[in-house]
Amino acid sequence: MTMVIGVRFRTAGKIYYFGPKDIEFKRGDHVIVETARGVEYGTVVLPNAEVEDKKITQPLKNVIRKATSDDDEREKRNREKEKDAYKVCQEKILKHGLEMKLINAEYTFDNNKVLFYFTADGRVDFRELVKDLAGVFRTRIELRQVGVRDETKILGGMGICGRPLCCHSYLSDFAPVSIKMAKEQSLSLNPTKISGICGRLMCCLQNEAEVYEELNRKLPRIGDTVTTPEGLKGEVRETNVLKQLVKAVVEVDDEKELREYAVSELKFKPRHKKEKDEDGKGNKQGKKGRNKDKDKKSNEELKEEMELEELERLEQKDGRSKLDDD
Repeated sequence: MTMVIGVRFRTAGKIYYFGPKDIEFKRGDHVIVETARGVEYGTVVLPNAEVEDKKITQPLKNVIRKATSDDDEREKRNREKEKDAYKVCQEKILKHGLEMKLINAEYTFDNNKVLFYFTADGRVDFRELVKDLAGVFRTRIELRQVGVRDETKILGGMGICGRPLCCHSYLSDFAPVSIKMAKEQSLSLNPTKISGICGRLMCCLQNEAEVYEELNRKLPRIGDTVTTPEGLKGEVRETNVLKQLVKAVVEVDDEKELREYAVSELKFKPRHKKEKDEDGKGNKQGKKGRNKDKDKKSNEELKEEMELEELERLEQKDGRSKLDDD
């Protein structure tokens, strides 16, 4: 076990460990530390604590010092300078006619480097732009291409839930998200309803994914046959995942009735933990069967399906955040 403090350099950014150097820190204290980018000003989010050695990237660097009032003032001036740097870089991008969207400008605490974050559809030759910027700022220049998730993390905003975006407020890294998570939660598979303002699948789909997956395994599928406590055979028409209730159509005195039961009262063949390529009744489909179903779909449904496939592809392509220095 090693004594460390956890430091962040941006809102909801990755937490980095540093040695406290016999100084007692509190959450919210500001510190000056040396990083891969140079000397930086950070905020303590984890006060002095012992962590397992395997969680620490060696060699562990010690903090330089607690931030002083002069350091706080310098950091404030840097934030003001970043606004001017952003405007200058934007003008230079237009001058060079580059197909890139500038997102943010960032000074290191010691002014040893200015970082410019941008998004672009493909590769951008910004060598002349870097020369131009170096001539203006007289310091090292780094241009870093990031993805749309990183752009949203930097800029922030409000989600459709009416709350600040998860990625900007507390998520330090992006969790893997999939269409399967939306299906497990019985959400609409309309791409516009399960996508965030970044155009990717909403991060919050992952929040309850494990719970829904576990609860769904205890339920029969729509169309499955179940045996009720009265010994009747019924066909499942509706399920309530959170309440673990099942509505099934049963035949009583030559008449069909829709009755509701707790899943614990019913007998049926449970789902397997991992089931791939299945239809609504739990029967495995071949390629021919899938193509037959596809032919039955309307143009609008096919369009939605293609958009969902594109979302999945982009999700796999994006990968990890490009904001952090590892």
